[in-house]
Amino acid sequence: MGLINTELMITVLLLIAAFVSWFTKRVNFPYTVGLVLVGVLITLLLPNKPELAPHVARELILLLLLPPLVFEAALHIEFSEFRDNLFSMLMFAVPGVLVTTILVGWLLAVITGLPLSTMLVFGALIAATDPVAVTAIFRELGLPKRLGLLTEGESLLNDATAIVVFSLLLEFAIDPSNFSFANGVIEFLRVSGLGLLVGFVSGYIAYKLIRQIDDYLVETVLSAVVAYGSYLVAEQLHASGVLAVLVAGLLIGNSGRRYGMSHTTRNVLLH
Repeated sequence: MGLINTELMITVLLLIAAFVSWFTKRVNFPYTVGLVLVGVLITLLLPNKPELAPHVARELILLLLLPPLVFEAALHIEFSEFRDNLFSMLMFAVPGVLVTTILVGWLLAVITGLPLSTMLVFGALIAATDPVAVTAIFRELGLPKRLGLLTEGESLLNDATAIVVFSLLLEFAIDPSNFSFANGVIEFLRVSGLGLLVGFVSGYIAYKLIRQIDDYLVETVLSAVVAYGSYLVAEQLHASGVLAVLVAGLLIGNSGRRYGMSHTTRNVLLH
């Protein structure tokens, strides 16, 4: 698919999403559920529909959409609340991912008859879910804030776990004789630790710059640069880009908001 056709397809999809948003509000129906249903209908009714090339879809989702989504979620998390609920988040993000991987892999192995090692790889692949649709429904239903915080926090932390579990299981499925659990633990610590470090350095530099600037346009641009920059740097170092963006967002959303951001910037980024 050429660039023009890709842009046209994205534009049409955005128009459809806007219409679904308007219609679901008129009929008092959950917006996210409406999007899913419309997507299924498009798939069923248009068998010869145009598709994004795999590399375009990957870059669009991982490089264009994921960093700002994670950054925006982190901006709105109070560090004190995040700290107080960190243990619960980690329990979902680490044991939760492992349990999901095992259950999905085992069930698929039983149903399909394929090797368990192969199905465990698939289980790890889908274990780390994105909470955007779920948290949107939480807000619409007015559910307790802590529930949304736990869901968003877990999703921001499970990235490193899922990456390492997937890599370990893939290595085991390909060549069990060379499998090393110790190497997997070391890789988990490296991916997580380096991602946290990149995010802290990026966020701290941006926080210092924001304190010296009193221009909401520049501050907003800096925030966008941090969101994309921390993700890209971490990914280039084969670390967790999501964790990097999370830490940078927490720093700017807490320290930057209190001590550095202008009033206009706070309104633009946080409301």
